[in-house]
Amino acid sequence: MKCPFCGKENTRVIDSRPADEGCSIRRRRQCDECGKRFTTYEKVEAIPLVVIKKDNNREPYDRAKIEAGVFRSCHKRPISVDQINTLVDEVETAVFNMEEKEIQSSIIGEVVMDKLRGLDPVAYVRFASVYREFKDVNTFMSEIKKILDKK
Repeated sequence: MKCPFCGKENTRVIDSRPADEGCSIRRRRQCDECGKRFTTYEKVEAIPLVVIKKDNNREPYDRAKIEAGVFRSCHKRPISVDQINTLVDEVETAVFNMEEKEIQSSIIGEVVMDKLRGLDPVAYVRFASVYREFKDVNTFMSEIKKILDKK
């Protein structure tokens, strides 16, 4: 493993332990050249997943796109980075547990909205307004009414 500080490849593992509820391994490493320490995570490589977009274009699954959308919807909300990462992990687990090679982006969007609904109603409405492309205030209001009726 290459040291992120000095770029040398002489590093060694000084500690290993399970992480993410046993889904990955956290390794603490030390560079033999500069002596600095850093952490790496080892995960099982999942099958490549292709996302089918609304226009039927296909592109590789990209976790960063889900993270970006969730971060935007949670902007200025009392939601921690850990909560957001947990939500994205749950979405990713749900998507990969479907064991499909290709998946519609709409299915991923629905999973994200389902998880956001339980986390924060405002973040949910923000995400839904972009995802469902609300055209006017009435559409927006009907989504808010659905949330209020469930309380």
